[in-house]
Amino acid sequence: MKLEAVTTEYRGHARDLGRQAAQSEDIELVVALGGDGTVNEVVNGLLHAGPAPERLPGLAVVPGGSTNVFARALGLPNDAVEATGALLDALREGRERTVGLGLTSGTPGTEDESVPSRWFTFNAGLGFDAGVVGRVEQHRERGKRSTHALYVRQVVRQLFGEPHRRHGTITLERPGQEPVTDLVLSIVSNTCPWTFLGNRPIYASPKATFDTGLDVFGLSRLSTAAVARYGTQLLTSSPERGPRGKHAVSLHDLTEFTLHSKVPLPLQMDGDHLGLRTSVTFTGVRRALRVIV
Repeated sequence: MKLEAVTTEYRGHARDLGRQAAQSEDIELVVALGGDGTVNEVVNGLLHAGPAPERLPGLAVVPGGSTNVFARALGLPNDAVEATGALLDALREGRERTVGLGLTSGTPGTEDESVPSRWFTFNAGLGFDAGVVGRVEQHRERGKRSTHALYVRQVVRQLFGEPHRRHGTITLERPGQEPVTDLVLSIVSNTCPWTFLGNRPIYASPKATFDTGLDVFGLSRLSTAAVARYGTQLLTSSPERGPRGKHAVSLHDLTEFTLHSKVPLPLQMDGDHLGLRTSVTFTGVRRALRVIV
């Protein structure tokens, strides 16, 4: 193999490099060494003109972040050296798969309709969880390390600072179905687990896979009792059983839907905080990207 290594130097640099690779005629594979944010940028660069798995370079991921959800969901070791060995074996043996991805776009007829489209690999969220991600990013900008303890502290602070935790502002609309209203939290999954707490996988939508559409887990209440109940269920979730209850909504294998909010809410994709939105349209795109496994 002929390998060219480039170090990213600014936010969005990995996206630019992915785009250059997609436009090149002699690059067969892009290897992303970093966390989920770096991987997300590379994917958005590779797919800047849309998915074409048979034509575009493949993607390999070496985990180098704090959680590495995408790499671990693909079955790779969470250690960079072990993952490199696994990827070299996969290249020698020609092992690859084509995975589906999620795509967000501005909703026509809303103030967010001009927002550029963006791909995500494993997860997105509007509302509570995106607020937690935003709080963590603020601490990281001040020099704090992204640890699981930091996430837990910000979950608690976001909970008690959430003004709509008893009466949600989010409505989920999908073609041909009744809308789901008054959601406080909406987690969109392209695979499972949704995230990890240390080495513990968290399954918000156990049926989500890279081979189907998008899954949604929503909550219509975040009272203290509801948080205790659903938080415990998330911590004890498994591939066979996720959170459930009268305030929980679980939808599987959706191709397209829109989340509207009565007030601007934070949006996150693959753990990257993207600011406030009032309306986001989600599309599940099957067989969008070749990955080495």
